[in-house]
Formats: sequence, structure tokens, C-alpha cells
Amino acid sequence: MYKLVTIIPISNFSNSKTRLSPFLSEIERKELLKCMLKDIVSNIRSSVEEIIVISKDEEVLEYAQSLGLKCLNEREHESDYLNNSLLDSISYVKDNYSDANILMLPADIPLIKQRNIQYILENKNDFIISPSKGGGTNLLYINNEYNFKPQFGEFSFFKHVNEARRLVMNPNIYDSFYLSIDINTPQDLGELLLHGKNTYTFKYINSLDIVVENNHGGERLNVYRKNE
Repeated sequence: MYKLVTIIPISNFSNSKTRLSPFLSEIERKELLKCMLKDIVSNIRSSVEEIIVISKDEEVLEYAQSLGLKCLNEREHESDYLNNSLLDSISYVKDNYSDANILMLPADIPLIKQRNIQYILENKNDFIISPSKGGGTNLLYINNEYNFKPQFGEFSFFKHVNEARRLVMNPNIYDSFYLSIDINTPQDLGELLLHGKNTYTFKYINSLDIVVENNHGGERLNVYRKNE
């Protein structure tokens, strides 16, 4: 079984998750991000060689260090900041973990399970990808022998699959309900409350008196705060 090094990019804690700003305060959104990262780390730590957080935010890096994670400071880039920063991280892994392959995860998938990582470790594919609900990428595994260029951004799932095919990698599309849920909207918080009862994120969201109910209208779930 080969080794895995995980890369998690985090831009900052402040002014994050703006689509939740009408629902959660900035302080609450910051705590939400911390809880989600804690959930990811607690579920994958035992199955990977190293977890690397890359950020330019000192608060992010300090919190990552408190969780025992390796931290990289983002360099300045003129354009395509996220993907170029990930390329820097990939180069770092290739230089320092020559026998490990690379797993890239977003910081907002608190429902990730250890079995998701075991699936990757037990398969011999050069490229494994899990889509988000909106056509994004919520897990990306690559064999470090390839010069793969991350394509995060709008509809990144399709761009990543095309990049893999360009490099003559055979894409393994790993569909997972839990991996598909990234937390960006009140509806996503509702999914978390339904399916994430043993997570740090659930405990925090539940402490804010957020309620989820079945809804037969336009949205499948009705998510609201008790005091509103």
C-alpha cells in the first residue's frame, strides 16, 4: 500500500463562506471552518503520511499548527492564485515525500470518512476524483509521477477529468454522497445536521439553535434559527 500526503488549501478565516453571511455571523463562520478542518483531520489522520495546510493567513496557519499539521505559507502569484499555490504544494511534496502520492481536499467537507481514504489506498488508479453537487471537486488524488496541473474553479470536476485524459491517465470517478456535501449554504448546513451527528461541525451548528425540517416547497429542506 502506497503513502498519501494530503494538501488542504485555506484562503483565510475572516470573510470566508460569504454565501452563509446572511445566516451566520463572521465569528460563527470562522468557528465553522475550524470545526470542519478538525473533522477532516480527525477522520483522515491515521490513514495518511502527512496533512499539509497551505495559506497566507497567519490565523489559519496557527490553528493548523495547533492540530499538529504541516503548514506552508502561500507565495504571491499574479494570477490563478489557488491553482498556482497548489502547484507549489505539489512541488513541495515531490521534493520531500518522494514515495508518496498526493491527495487534495477542500476544507469544507466535514462528512469525509476514513473509508473514503481507504478506498483510495486500496485502488491502484493514477487519478481518482469525487465531484461536489455543483460540478466542483471535493477530492482529487493523483499519482505524483504525473505533472498534473490543478484546475480548481468553476466546474472544476470536468476540467480535472479533461486534464487527466490529456496526460493519458484513466479517471476513476468516485461518487460519494458524504464527499459531495461541501458546506456553503444553509441547505448544506441542513444536510450536515441530518447526516453528521458525530462530527465537531454538527455539535457547533447544533449549539447555534439551527433547525432543519423537511420541506415540500422549492427547497428540499427548511433550515432556520430558532430565535429568528
